[in-house]
Amino acid sequence: MDEHRYAVIGAGPSGLAVARALQRAGVAFDGYEASKGVGGLWDIDNPRSTMYESAHLISSRTTTEFAEFPMDSDADYPGHRTLLRYFRDFADHFGLTERFRFDTRVTEVEREGDGAWMLRAEGPSTGSATAGTIVEQRYAGVILANGTLAEPNVPSFRGEFTGELLHTSAYKSAQQLTGKRVLIIGAGNSGCDIAVDAVHHAASVDMSVRRGYYFVPRYLFGRPSDTLNQGRPMPARIKQFIDTRVLKAFTGDPVHFGFPKPDYKLYESHPIVNTLILNHLGQGDLRVRADVDRFDGETVHFRDGSSGDYDLVLLATGYSLDYPFVDRSELNWSGYSPSLFLNVFPPSFNGLYVMGMIEASGIGWQGRYEQAELIAQYLSALTDRPDAAADFRRRVADEPWPDLTGGYHYLALERMSYYVNKDAYRHAVREAAGSLREDPDAAAEGRRRIARVLGRSKHGRRGAATRQVSS
Repeated sequence: MDEHRYAVIGAGPSGLAVARALQRAGVAFDGYEASKGVGGLWDIDNPRSTMYESAHLISSRTTTEFAEFPMDSDADYPGHRTLLRYFRDFADHFGLTERFRFDTRVTEVEREGDGAWMLRAEGPSTGSATAGTIVEQRYAGVILANGTLAEPNVPSFRGEFTGELLHTSAYKSAQQLTGKRVLIIGAGNSGCDIAVDAVHHAASVDMSVRRGYYFVPRYLFGRPSDTLNQGRPMPARIKQFIDTRVLKAFTGDPVHFGFPKPDYKLYESHPIVNTLILNHLGQGDLRVRADVDRFDGETVHFRDGSSGDYDLVLLATGYSLDYPFVDRSELNWSGYSPSLFLNVFPPSFNGLYVMGMIEASGIGWQGRYEQAELIAQYLSALTDRPDAAADFRRRVADEPWPDLTGGYHYLALERMSYYVNKDAYRHAVREAAGSLREDPDAAAEGRRRIARVLGRSKHGRRGAATRQVSS
């Protein structure tokens, strides 16, 4: 084992970001990817992909792309095939493709007595063999970048549905809906995208929801809406006050279209970046139904006492975090997700690092790349600046963790358990990285700044304020 070599699991956007950051920092690593190439979920042919044919970015190109590698596209919201090409070009341009072992599925990551990590994986079969090749390799540490949107969250319901029951992870094309009476349960961004697909193919489309939503148009004043007010973050209450009124002016009140009134403020849950759904509701192409009470054959009973008959029920119920190859205790798991410093470092600093376990409106891949740079800075410090690394660990152990909410009170839902405010998060990550840099003056200033940030934290160890609601 190279005592300073690390494993990177996953070659999607997060895996590529950390691979590039490690490459720039001169940190040795090997990459592992279960699919045949880079791209992660953006490769619709990847068996683990949850992509569908009509999928596009919901954040605009310029706020999403890596800063050092702009997209070769003029589209404001490019589709998944453009994005897959972008990631392949990114990996090839920086020489990252050859750093990954493809068609190699990690099966176990286990800590050994000396603190090293044993990685076990199954690679492609060779020759006439039917079983894959077995890989065993020791590493100084492992970076988990296998994504957050791969393990379907499938709720249980009373009764039995005898029609077709699918999770959106199994949805690829609107042709699957042709001629069917469709009920979509849930109204997240994927659910609303698929509902818009369905109205052109299905015999009928209903959408069952349990709470209200805020709908953000892709364009405001002729520009992608997420490009407005860039670099000038407003206090949470002021932004909520202004943006709520802007949305009402542009999209109207979603209650008018049949949605429940939200029991939370704007940005306390991820908004829906899709106003076409409101157009189709206004045209009578689909309708909103209450939360599901129970199934009875092809009949679905709703909690308001109504019912309907359906051929296909599509669960737009999101995803659960899943790192199946490592023991949860190693990740300091708490509730729905691991409790990690800056969503990256287990407080035990055991040699595991989590990359990409952040959701935030507008953070883009550049925000995730800054997270990757922090990991690279820390791993460099372990060998080149051990005192700085030790000081970093001490502060994580002894001082309050920074508030990553930006003043927003996020709903206590599974999908929001690792949600952050992009401005608060990027600020905290940059400060932490600054405290680890090689330049003594810059490092000292970084330590002073992060101490001030930590001192301002008001929300305890996780640095997150949440409101309890029923999920």
